[in-house]
Amino acid sequence: MGDLLLVRHGETEWSVSGQHTSWTDLPLTQHGEEQAKSLAPLLSSRTFALALASPMNRAIRTAELAGINGVVTDPDLHEWDYGAYEGVTTVDIHRTRPDWYLWTDGVPPGPEGHPGESPEQVGQRADRLLARVAPALLGGDVMLVAHGHFLRVVTARRLGLPPADGRLFQLATGTVSRLSTEHERPVIAEWNARP
Repeated sequence: MGDLLLVRHGETEWSVSGQHTSWTDLPLTQHGEEQAKSLAPLLSSRTFALALASPMNRAIRTAELAGINGVVTDPDLHEWDYGAYEGVTTVDIHRTRPDWYLWTDGVPPGPEGHPGESPEQVGQRADRLLARVAPALLGGDVMLVAHGHFLRVVTARRLGLPPADGRLFQLATGTVSRLSTEHERPVIAEWNARP
């Protein structure tokens, strides 16, 4: 069985400021582009049975700069829909909801087309994605280039944990993480790797 490699896109202005970013299609910062380019040596020795990316430009550009060939976009890889909290920082949310926690509370509905998602809804997307990539993992490694919160939920679900346990896996921009197997069970083999 192959490994599942998770690449979080490079830095954007909002990842620096801490603003929740799902459907807002921000470009990588200069530093984010450098982060993405720096991943190439970590990935160049691998051949991927399947390489998928979020349809957002920040993920696609990260894949390009990291030298990942044959990437196909997949809508299930988009970030957690933050609803009304799109572009808002946790600090700002806590001014009116001091006890709010994304991993247990989800988000309120946003503008039309962005109803927000609960941890369970994000977990359902992650489960769909994992079911689709399972056959490819039988033939080799699979690469997913996407977003921090969503990849944390993918990790939790791959390890057999509830979606909200994604809170346990801090994931930095411009990093590679690797989920492998030990005794035929999923494990974390590497986390937040940089060259």
